[in-house]
Amino acid sequence: MLPVLWFARRRPLMSTRLKRPAVWRSLLVTVLLLAFQGYLGFNVVGGQFGIESQKQMRVDIQDLKAQSATLKAEIDSYQHKTSLFASAQLDPDILTEKARALLQMAHPDDLVIMTDPSTGLPISGSARGLTENQSAPTIQSGID
Repeated sequence: MLPVLWFARRRPLMSTRLKRPAVWRSLLVTVLLLAFQGYLGFNVVGGQFGIESQKQMRVDIQDLKAQSATLKAEIDSYQHKTSLFASAQLDPDILTEKARALLQMAHPDDLVIMTDPSTGLPISGSARGLTENQSAPTIQSGID
């Protein structure tokens, strides 16, 4: 007779009871997977980066691009105005004209034409019949 190894010994036959898998476990797994799919589906449509949010983001991007273009034009305008103060580009005639208009003064050699502020037409005749406010109207100019 052959020697029997201790790990290869035959065990006595016993009746075994096979357990059926519980139904509630498979139902629980199914419900959890369906809930997870529902969560993912909701986020695809209405989440922070979902389809609806992307439409709103595109609208916001267009608004911000328009606002950026407006601000860029404003910046360019201010840069142009400040570049006019450079000594190489400063025109002395325009500078004295704007200073006189701002200070409401005239040079003795200047020709001053008085205009009616309401109509903008020149006032004819002497200034004798004019009141004090009308005899020295403000000088209008193209100062920004």
